Amino acid sequence: MPPVERNLFRGKLVRLAAPSAADGEAFARWSQDPEYLRHLDTDFAQPFSGENWGDRERAPGGESRSFTFRLRSIKDDTLIGFVALHSIEWNNQSTLMAIGIGDPTYRGQGYGRDALQLILNYAFNELNLHRVGLDVNANNQVAIRAYESVGFRHEGAMRQALMRDGQRWDRLIMGILRPQWLETQQ
Repeated sequence: MPPVERNLFRGKLVRLAAPSAADGEAFARWSQDPEYLRHLDTDFAQPFSGENWGDRERAPGGESRSFTFRLRSIKDDTLIGFVALHSIEWNNQSTLMAIGIGDPTYRGQGYGRDALQLILNYAFNELNLHRVGLDVNANNQVAIRAYESVGFRHEGAMRQALMRDGQRWDRLIMGILRPQWLETQQ
């Protein structure tokens, strides 16, 4: 029996969309949310304007080692976040992933998990990658549970690599391989 074809860019709750110049306003608004910024990565929490958001996404040299999508809700086409595959090593069929649900009204409702399914399908079936990895702050239990729910496994930790509010946290290394992901799709 041939495999069932899925819409590459449309899930049950979200769709992957191309970046737009109009997105900067939403990203600037989300940059005012300390919870979003502090879970997103390990950089300093820093507000930014809609005009300079694009500077944070551009890769040096403009090489095609990354794919960035906006997350839009199926229900009303609201921009709710982003997902990206970056630092792609084509020769090793390996990449890193980043995701953020910027609009707090869409957090904890399955939108991130739906987006994870879409980006993993894209990585493994469209880009023919073998491994998708990420690192996540150990204090971000919601994200960790979402990653585990789609098949990511713990691979290690960068011990005490993060300082938040005077407390040290590990950065957890997680990854998923194509065969593992395919097992979850049956």
